[in-house]
Amino acid sequence: MNIKSILTIAVIVIIGAGVLFARAQNQAPAEPVTESTSASDITVYKTEFCGCCLDWVEHLKVSGMTVEVKNVASTMSVRDRLGVPHKLGSCHTAEINGYWVEGHVPADLIQKLVGEKPADIRGISAPGMPLGSPGMEGPNPVTFDIVAYHADGTTSVYATREGKESAD
Repeated sequence: MNIKSILTIAVIVIIGAGVLFARAQNQAPAEPVTESTSASDITVYKTEFCGCCLDWVEHLKVSGMTVEVKNVASTMSVRDRLGVPHKLGSCHTAEINGYWVEGHVPADLIQKLVGEKPADIRGISAPGMPLGSPGMEGPNPVTFDIVAYHADGTTSVYATREGKESAD
């Protein structure tokens, strides 16, 4: 097993522990966020020590987005509030202009979503933590789908991307 696989497993275990801890504490849901004032304003909910989340936030900033980061004990309450299906879950959740964004979605696709304003889409996701997605660059990148979640509960492929190697 390579170091990236070990780190990915460690992150998933830490996220799971955070979810269990939050449930045990009977934590209240995250505070609602008002709609962004600009197409490039995005609020990201993440756990405090998630490194790949910070890398994704940096990807958003480099792409010209204004990012507000909110550290939470668990993103589960945010996902529940926004209606993100569990099968589309990942390690961080974002909100922008009435849409949710789950996981390592490339910034240009978020900007496309906000620019086009499709009424039937509630959010988009890069389910899991695809190797090579923004913030998850490294050895053995994979081709991954960005999934759109529609108002009627169906999903479709919003885009497909080739993962990237780490620059390091």
